[in-house]
Amino acid sequence: MAGPLDGIRVLELGQLIAGPFASRMLAEFGADVIKIETPVTGDPLRKWRMLHEGTSVWWAAQSRNKRSVTLNLRDPEGQEIARRLAAEADVVIENFRPGALEGWGLGWDTLHELNPKLVMLRVSGYGQTGPYRDLPGFGVIGEAMGGLRHLSGEPGRTPVRVGVSIGDSLAALHGVIGILLALRHRDQNGGEGQMIDVALYESVFNMMESLLPEYSVFGAVRQAAGSSLPGIAPSNAYRCRDGKFALIAGNGDSIFRRLMEVIERPDLGDDPALAQNDGRVANVERIDAAISAWTERHSLDEVLAHLNEARIPAGKIYDVADIAADPHYRAREMIVDSTLADGTPVQVPGVLPKLNATPGTIRTLAPELGQHTDEVLATLGLDDAKRAALRARGII
Repeated sequence: MAGPLDGIRVLELGQLIAGPFASRMLAEFGADVIKIETPVTGDPLRKWRMLHEGTSVWWAAQSRNKRSVTLNLRDPEGQEIARRLAAEADVVIENFRPGALEGWGLGWDTLHELNPKLVMLRVSGYGQTGPYRDLPGFGVIGEAMGGLRHLSGEPGRTPVRVGVSIGDSLAALHGVIGILLALRHRDQNGGEGQMIDVALYESVFNMMESLLPEYSVFGAVRQAAGSSLPGIAPSNAYRCRDGKFALIAGNGDSIFRRLMEVIERPDLGDDPALAQNDGRVANVERIDAAISAWTERHSLDEVLAHLNEARIPAGKIYDVADIAADPHYRAREMIVDSTLADGTPVQVPGVLPKLNATPGTIRTLAPELGQHTDEVLATLGLDDAKRAALRARGII
């Protein structure tokens, strides 16, 4: 089955997380992604976290469906090959420090003049403009500047990180949206491409909901609130008899009344002062105490069984072992059985979003370093002798 992005060629110049995650999503829906890697060492992600036979198992998920070409972008001959590849591409994705590509003759102005139809995604810590543009900015810095880190953790304690590189991934998602918008505009309005400027901190800030409006109107600086959801009640994590926690979101008006029936507190459910969210927020400690008193008398499984029967949103806190064993994940094809290059079985996340007519697919395993260099460069007219000479000089 043809994917919705069949016929779209993507040149990935990025490394690690944000740029490669964006191109991974495009590849899953049919785009031909040519990933440029540094000769010998390749993308640093190949050595991140847990390694199998010298390569990160993360690589199996992040680089599936891509073709790997080794190319030294710091060498003039390597830069010329990259320009030739960009001339035939629909999309270029990069996540280097602003100005790096310009120094290599691969900046937006150069590539746009060479290929006016080109769409270029540029992901960086602070964006391509502004007083901070030249500062180094990894995902963790973007998460802090975007407002997320300040809200994470328990009140009065050191702010904690989310646990994954969420800033990079949010930037990648915004980048994919930008690419699809730009391709739509190009194809509907005369074939002109454009540059998409995505900053990590802005991608995080875009998720901050009411943070800024509340500050601008009330001067309110939202603080970390642990497991609760400030201003919306009840919504919290409640300890059960077996020491596990139930996440309960009883913050809809009718849901709250049903929840109070389940925990045998109809007095709270029928209290006019608690009928709407603002009244419940003013009495959240009393409500949370009532819910906790009930959950502490039951195991987590018992709590969830009662709440599910009453159609009250509730769940448990999953670790990866819970995820791997959960039948719903399997039923939704969110856990996919794959293999590493040596045939070792590995489970990888499924493909999102789910399209019913043209779903994304995993067509090929993550590539070996430079696996497709000869194949791709041959299409540029570089014959065996030329490629051998480039390889001898460390350009490929």
